[in-house]
Amino acid sequence: MSAMPTASPIATRAEDLDQVTFNADGLVAAIVQEESTGDVLMMAWMNDESLRRTLETGRTWFWSRSRNEYWCKGETSGDRQFVRRAYYDCDGDTLLFVVEQEGRGACHTGNRTCFFRRFGGDDPA
Repeated sequence: MSAMPTASPIATRAEDLDQVTFNADGLVAAIVQEESTGDVLMMAWMNDESLRRTLETGRTWFWSRSRNEYWCKGETSGDRQFVRRAYYDCDGDTLLFVVEQEGRGACHTGNRTCFFRRFGGDDPA
């Protein structure tokens, strides 16, 4: 039986947070990648508060545009994400979180990744 993952805060500096560029809606794209496989699991939106919550708690927090509320990945499904590393891109308009994924995966459809459909046909297994 493997050990339960634990959340670890990610060190932050004001100068790093100042580099993040939010769009007109106050949001920034956040890509989530699985540490063990390198697979891109999902993309969701963060605002300043959800970014800070993610870095402070070591769990992924997002802003739901449809529900107009914060959500911590896995609180309902049990498919939690534990942040291991966090990056911002050269323009500051996209974030990357490398996580340890718990449970079935990241996609609400039950797939491990949200990127299970390929243009031009089914992805070979």
